[in-house]
Amino acid sequence: MDLRMSVEDREEFLAGLHVGILGVDDPRDGGGPLLVPLWYSYRPGGPVTIATGRQSLKARLIRDAGRFSLCAQDESAPYRYVSVEGPVVGVEDPLPAAEQEALAHRYLDAETAAAYLAANQEQLVDDILIRMRPERWRTADFSAFAAEFES
Repeated sequence: MDLRMSVEDREEFLAGLHVGILGVDDPRDGGGPLLVPLWYSYRPGGPVTIATGRQSLKARLIRDAGRFSLCAQDESAPYRYVSVEGPVVGVEDPLPAAEQEALAHRYLDAETAAAYLAANQEQLVDDILIRMRPERWRTADFSAFAAEFES
């Protein structure tokens, strides 16, 4: 059984509301990759967009590697995931206010987003926007597999 998503399904899934897991090569001390949860945005056919502190470990490692991975998943059955990897295609420094607001409103209701933005005003001035063009896609949709057991 082929569990891969169609191009349309994978792009729609990645554009949905998920906390992403960012992965980037971390050569320090011979360790594995750095993996961290974060907010992201994606529109079908476009880049994956993330925001992070300009001097954060994530930003430094992404600058050094020139690329990163992002995985989004459904944590309840039927399980699905999309993982993308690709090169950085743009950095905006500082993070534009409109992008800050859009990201906050993507993940939070209007009142909470406004409070978050107000409470983190000083920290957010140190954030940058990083865009990645997905080159490699890995996907799985276990809903068809799960349906076999429900019949």
